[in-house]
Amino acid sequence: MRIKIINPNTTQSMTDKIGACARAVARPGTEIVAVSPAMGPVSIESHYDEALAVPGLLQEIAKGEREEGIDAYVIACFGDPGLKAARELARGPVIGIAEAAMHLASMIGTRFSVVTTLARTIGQAEHLAEAYGMDRFCARVRACELPVLELEEPGSQARERIAAECRRALDEDGSDVIVLGCAGMADLCEHLSHLLGVPVIDGVAAATQLAESLVTLGLRTSKRGELARPVPKPYTGALAGFALGDNSGHAPHEEIR
Repeated sequence: MRIKIINPNTTQSMTDKIGACARAVARPGTEIVAVSPAMGPVSIESHYDEALAVPGLLQEIAKGEREEGIDAYVIACFGDPGLKAARELARGPVIGIAEAAMHLASMIGTRFSVVTTLARTIGQAEHLAEAYGMDRFCARVRACELPVLELEEPGSQARERIAAECRRALDEDGSDVIVLGCAGMADLCEHLSHLLGVPVIDGVAAATQLAESLVTLGLRTSKRGELARPVPKPYTGALAGFALGDNSGHAPHEEIR
């Protein structure tokens, strides 16, 4: 089984960390392919960043379908950018880490709090909780006011700041589960769980194991209705290379290079 983990930002050190966290929970025999797109923002901290990360993400999905023999995909950004578009392109499952983490949290507790990076991203996480039907389980989305790239800086005190916000979530929100709201926090999960004494969910690990389970069950993305392959049409300008071939199920000759 081959699972491709796509970090939609272009910071390689974060991609390496995400890949290591996915490999730590993957089953024997599962190959984890962790990548960043060839183009996009170095971090995703706004709607603008997220929108401009999607083309590079879709290039990686198309490459996985066309030439890499990928069985399933994980989108390793808590905004789950481009999730439905990726599902239109992919035959196998595509899992977003926010989607995976929130659903698992609802199964092991009664209320969860999301602890994320910047306050400006709180609304995005809240909207995802609502879209996934998780808003009745989500007590609150909290921010550490921590830029994403600071997670990669030695001596930044990021771990301590995240732990302090997790403690406040448990004390003030009535939560019994913590969801980490950034793929860059993936390596903190075990430490925080031991420190806090409650389940702490990293979406990268959660999505990796969900993807494995769906492949094992022989479940693929439905191609009937909304998630069918996009209708072929010309694209112009800088997006000309994103035009798709026909819907025959065969790999197109010219497709999202």
